[in-house]
Amino acid sequence: MQVYIKTYGCSLNHADSSIIDTILKEDGIRVCNSESEADVVLVNTCVVKSSAERRIIDYISKRASEGKRIVATGCMAGSYPERISKYAPEASVITTPNIMRISDAVRESASGNTIMLSEYRKIDRVSYFNKDSFGRVVEQIPISDGCMSSCGFCATKLSRGTLNSFAESSILNAVRFAVKRGAKEIQITSQDVGAYGLDRGTNISELMWSISEIEGDFKVRIGMLNPEHLWRYIENFAAALSSDRFYKFVHLPIQSGSEKVLRAMGRGYTPEQVTDHIAYLRKKATGVSFMTDLIVGYPTETDKDFADTLDFVRATEPDTVNLSKFTARPGTRASRMTQIPDKEIKRRSTIATKEVHDAQRLVNQRHIGKRYKCLITEQNDRSSNGRTDSYKQVVLADSSIIPGERRDVEITAVTSNVLYGKVL
Repeated sequence: MQVYIKTYGCSLNHADSSIIDTILKEDGIRVCNSESEADVVLVNTCVVKSSAERRIIDYISKRASEGKRIVATGCMAGSYPERISKYAPEASVITTPNIMRISDAVRESASGNTIMLSEYRKIDRVSYFNKDSFGRVVEQIPISDGCMSSCGFCATKLSRGTLNSFAESSILNAVRFAVKRGAKEIQITSQDVGAYGLDRGTNISELMWSISEIEGDFKVRIGMLNPEHLWRYIENFAAALSSDRFYKFVHLPIQSGSEKVLRAMGRGYTPEQVTDHIAYLRKKATGVSFMTDLIVGYPTETDKDFADTLDFVRATEPDTVNLSKFTARPGTRASRMTQIPDKEIKRRSTIATKEVHDAQRLVNQRHIGKRYKCLITEQNDRSSNGRTDSYKQVVLADSSIIPGERRDVEITAVTSNVLYGKVL
């Protein structure tokens, strides 16, 4: 029997797909590289944006019309299983807390049966990483599932539930195994890295110090961290981030520059607090780069609120911004509010996109002429792509550099999104 795994969404979903890959192989099920070879197509789904949901439904519908047996897991399986069943009635649906039974679901599906596994279980999924799925230069390792927040726009909480932090020993073993198998970049990922340990009496900064003691030639990127948690351990976090073991990079998704909108969202912090956090980290962790997320057109957002968001971008000058137009996700509080017209959301999004690109380009232009050591993480027919110690992406017009190698480079040109360099 052969299975093809199709993954949508964030780094946590990709980490889960690696776990699924390991479980299937250990149970004697071959994972193949093309849908045409597969007896079962396993789709790891996402629900963050309606656009992603439409692509997933389209993919599932096409595979079902081709007669493929389908197993769906991930966030849509937990939040909106009825949508999967509507377009693929014979698909088996397995929620993320049940992926330890993924082999049973695949076998049942291949035999023509449809099963639904939706029981909520707290499992230490990262323990499955200590297997043979490693061997890549970049590895994504999950440290927890669920979160402690209750954001008005988020459908992911409907799927993954409340916080379940994995054991530190399991996480450290996963990092050791990954490094032993050749990983040079470890991405620590979660629905909310900032909440890690609240259910275990610890926090992400303590985990970082433990990771920093692991021997080997590798760098660690810390994933998305909800700003509402950072104040509890920011001094220790900044100190750990200053270690050579970590990329000088922090992802704080503010979502809006308006305090009023943040209250409506249920985010638990103010723009001023986030601005102060960023200033503190930039002072204590030299060279740190800052990434944030913004939502334009939340139901309560006025012109003044939108202007506050643009002011936040100008004031903080983020290196990278994930900008999204608000779309109501069924079952969330925001979906029950009076919606802003699509035309107005698009107008604001156009303005915000220009503001973001201008800010990012201004930040990147400061790197022209500077020299950095880059870890090469990607390679294609035309170029090799790497990361600086601040996790800035550098594109090199040299396709011969093998991922995992390090090169000294000089930045020669930039766009709003990337740096371009030459090898020294």
